Amino acid sequence: MALLPSLVRTNDMCVGCNRCISVCPVLNANVTVMTENGPRIEVNRDACINCGSCFDACDHHARTYDDDTERFFADLKAGKKISIILAPAFLANYPKEYGSVLGGLKNAGVNRMVSVSYGADITTWAYIKYLTTNPLEGAISQPCPAVVNYIEKYVPELLPKLVPVHSPMMCTAIYLKKYENLTDDLAFISPCIAKKLEIDDPNTKGYVTYNVTFDNLMNYVREHNMLKEWQNDEIEYGLGAVYPTPGGLKENVFWFCGEDVVIRQIEGEKRVYRYLDEYSKRVQDGKELPFLVDALNCGEGCLYGTAVEESKLASEDAFYEMARIRARVRDFYNKKTTGKKEKKLGNVSTKEERLAELNSAFAKLDVKDFMRKYSNHSADVKILCPNEQEKEEIFCSLHKYTPESRRVDCASCGYNTCEEMVKAIYNKCNHKSNCVQYEKSKILEDKQKLEQMREAAIEKNEQIAKFIEQDFEQLELSVNEVAAGNQQTAGESEVIQATMVTISNFCDELKESLREIEGMLERLEQDNQNITAITRKTNLLALNASVEAARAGEAGKGFSVVASEIKVLSESSAVATKSSTENKLQISGAINEISQRAEQLQASIKGANEQVLELSARAQEISAATETLQSISESVKEKMKELE
Repeated sequence: MALLPSLVRTNDMCVGCNRCISVCPVLNANVTVMTENGPRIEVNRDACINCGSCFDACDHHARTYDDDTERFFADLKAGKKISIILAPAFLANYPKEYGSVLGGLKNAGVNRMVSVSYGADITTWAYIKYLTTNPLEGAISQPCPAVVNYIEKYVPELLPKLVPVHSPMMCTAIYLKKYENLTDDLAFISPCIAKKLEIDDPNTKGYVTYNVTFDNLMNYVREHNMLKEWQNDEIEYGLGAVYPTPGGLKENVFWFCGEDVVIRQIEGEKRVYRYLDEYSKRVQDGKELPFLVDALNCGEGCLYGTAVEESKLASEDAFYEMARIRARVRDFYNKKTTGKKEKKLGNVSTKEERLAELNSAFAKLDVKDFMRKYSNHSADVKILCPNEQEKEEIFCSLHKYTPESRRVDCASCGYNTCEEMVKAIYNKCNHKSNCVQYEKSKILEDKQKLEQMREAAIEKNEQIAKFIEQDFEQLELSVNEVAAGNQQTAGESEVIQATMVTISNFCDELKESLREIEGMLERLEQDNQNITAITRKTNLLALNASVEAARAGEAGKGFSVVASEIKVLSESSAVATKSSTENKLQISGAINEISQRAEQLQASIKGANEQVLELSARAQEISAATETLQSISESVKEKMKELE
């Protein structure tokens, strides 16, 4: 038989606080999913039993549920023929609105309206009839669908102990369908989320179609202004009206069977499922068992069920209203049994008389019509148990290496014990990162690593500081040497520059002297020209003297000697003039050569001087940079001393 999915869902309000896990009776019903925004707890819709405990625990309103309210009203509007059966708790919670709501539903098209209190009377009758004809030691009541769901999934060994009688809701539906031939679809006005699972269970054969919860019904009625003229429900009912209260079934059994039977009353999701686990062991161990276990999921019974409005849960008004209903019902039984209109409660009839009256009321019913079956779904939601080696591996992955660390049981993960957390991790319901102790150990390990890194860094920094200090000392020495060399270079540059200036001045003086020599050579050239002219004249004079001497004969010998000397003088002057001219040309060439070389020298000196000036400027820059380096070196050394 197919497993029905849970009706409970996680919405976007979830903050991963683990409170839903802490109250859930099922280990694998909540699955922690790690998202980019942190952990989110999803509902495992196969494992969930729809007990509703997470709704009470979650202050973030992160859980919602499915019911049939919208579909119910949509089908009514579409003209579908629907009748309603009402949980007894509806009258207790809404005594002033009860009839007006029924009037509104009647106006919306609802056909018949019957209180499930009548079906509860049938359930009581069927229970007593079955248990008296089929002795079942340690029987477990089944009006609560969450309890039935839990047994079917997690303690299937208790299925034989579940009384095979339908719940009051189903007994009401079966009665209407089989004994009053009602063909309408039935909607249950319900205080319980889990009732939809019972409605959809193939074992209930589709007698009920809709689970319309109190909360969603009243919101719809108010939103659509559906409160109309007062209407009453049909069919009288008896003590079944007290079924919504804790021990309601027990009270009915005591009323008809006497208080000498042992009935174990247990309710509340914090207790009932743990009790069922222990009860299973008790059954297996063959220990003493009660006549009946009256088990309800909700601590205050169906009166404050999982689908009741939150405002009603915060009030005790429903409890006092139920007390008034109980008094009216008992008074009704008293009058009906004794035939007297007024009689004090407690002395009106015997249990035998009351039971006889009950059997008489349902004498036309066949108890077999109200019997049901159950399904074993344990294979679909099996919770795996790790072996010792697997547990050890998970504990070690959680950094829990000692027995003490494995029994911290802080419950911050949502589970009561570290063992349960290990089991959840093994079943892939949770992550080790959701363990506070694991995260704490990681932080401590990280802290230790950081401390080790810090100490290593300090040691390394000290070494680096030492090396840096040595390097800076060497740097400082080098800088000082550079500074000294730079100063020397700057001084030498100044000397070279001065020498270059002196040489340049010398070149200027040399060129001036050469110009003066050129002037003198020009004057010498003029003198040579004059000498050449004199030579010509002297030569002519010598020629004339020779002519005259020849004429004079013997008398002219002396004149001839003079003429000869004059010629010699003339020739010597010509030779001297020629030699002077040649020398002058050589000197002029040399002067030009010297002048050109002097200009080249002066140009080279100018270039060298510019380079020396540039070198001097760079030396000054180096000197300034050196001073900066010295300053930085001193500053770093001071900082390094501060770090020490």
